[in-house]
Amino acid sequence: MRGDPINGAPPPPRRRGSLLERAVERYGFQPGAGLRPMGPAPAPAATPAEPAAPSVPARAPEPIDRVRLAERGMLVPGGPVTALAEEFRLVKRQLLLAAREGDAARSRSVLVCSAQPDEGKTFCSVNLALSLAAERDLEVLLVDADFAKPDVPDTLGIPSGPGLLDALADPTIDVEGCIIPTDVPSLSVLPAGARSDNDTELLASDRAHALLQRLERANPRRLMVFDSAPVLAASTATALAEHVGQVLVVVRADRTSESDLREAVALLDGCDTVQLLLNAVSLQPRGRRFGSYYEAEEEA
Repeated sequence: MRGDPINGAPPPPRRRGSLLERAVERYGFQPGAGLRPMGPAPAPAATPAEPAAPSVPARAPEPIDRVRLAERGMLVPGGPVTALAEEFRLVKRQLLLAAREGDAARSRSVLVCSAQPDEGKTFCSVNLALSLAAERDLEVLLVDADFAKPDVPDTLGIPSGPGLLDALADPTIDVEGCIIPTDVPSLSVLPAGARSDNDTELLASDRAHALLQRLERANPRRLMVFDSAPVLAASTATALAEHVGQVLVVVRADRTSESDLREAVALLDGCDTVQLLLNAVSLQPRGRRFGSYYEAEEEA
């Protein structure tokens, strides 16, 4: 041991302090505060510039009239598998495939129309939406875009209200607030709204483009089905075709003429993907008959 340089005596022992004191010295812990590391004092919470807007209560789902659907020969949510259900399963698979391969947002918008009235486009729109709503990973928004004859709410047996045209005409109306949820968990309806004299001009406006894009992108699981007016009866279908990624033209086997069909398809050139759906086909005795497999299983 080295002596003291002055008188040769050994140096006094160095006081090391308690374990807690040494921890404070070495690691910067704050005594009495649960040994939390010391640091700058937290900044005071920022005062919001304005109070948050009150949340809007969720709208209660409207029950779909299943008896009415059955009486009209349509799909019934939760009902048995039928030939019609199998047919629409095939139809929706093609649409879903195109939605996956196309533009992620726009291809999830499908316009259903026909060349002339009374060819079954609303029948097909509603059934297609009901079939799509059975998918596990989708939320379906059925848009009533036949502004002259808005039949979707009546077909489903739900009340109507403000809708697409109202939101297009009035910037203060939130289109999401016009959507009606149903008791089918994955199905909602957007009514047509109050008809005006400039329906086509509203649909062709920049506001329509922005509004429909907002509906598409608001929910990545959302697929929109538009029930449109007949192409040769109103110009709104042509305007809507520019906003969607897929068009499904309903062709009634016993009514639609080839010339009408060709003219209608030509007017829908705003969309690159146009498919045909043959409606009201008479089954042949030995032809394909969906649903018989399930019927035989039940009888066994």
